[in-house]
Amino acid sequence: MKLIRTALAVAAAMAIAAAVSAQVGKGLLDINSATEKDLLAVPHLNTAIVKELIAQRPFMKPADLHAFLTAKGLTKEQATEVYRKAFVHLNLNTATREEILLIPNLGNRMVGEFLEYRPYKAMAQFRREIGKYVDDKEVARLEQYVFVPINLNTASDEDILTIPGLGQRMLREFKEYRPYKSMEQFRREIGKYVDDKEVARLERFVTLE
Repeated sequence: MKLIRTALAVAAAMAIAAAVSAQVGKGLLDINSATEKDLLAVPHLNTAIVKELIAQRPFMKPADLHAFLTAKGLTKEQATEVYRKAFVHLNLNTATREEILLIPNLGNRMVGEFLEYRPYKAMAQFRREIGKYVDDKEVARLEQYVFVPINLNTASDEDILTIPGLGQRMLREFKEYRPYKSMEQFRREIGKYVDDKEVARLERFVTLE
């Protein structure tokens, strides 16, 4: 029993550490890595739409996903219902005003606050700055939609593992080639293990700056 309690305590501590350092918000399905089964549970995504969506992945920005859903006949309201369950994470430092407005229940005032504090260095900064305007519950909701790119050469294991769909195997490959000198090197080395589409998806979440 003591060993079980100790294991639970360690697991809880690790979870807290990950939450503190996480660079990619958690909670929503990531459109680019979600399974077909999970996507079929999202409102308005039928079998035909899901199969084509998967074939077209990765969507490099929320605007690309929005254009896809609109082309499939979804109304603005229906697309918003999708975004309550699944989304393409927003890069806090590069997302456009129009893309930020795709976050459900976010108005122009809050878009201004998102933009004001660029460049973001970490999710902790986002929580602190946006927390000046909304309560903790709303900060946590908004955090699900965003990410801050991690530095390939300095990011912790916990930070790297916040990238959707990235497990322990790819964590090892990310770290094996440090220090990275260029993004081209990243593409070349990680391209040994995954296809070009997956390299492009992963590249969204990383930086050398």
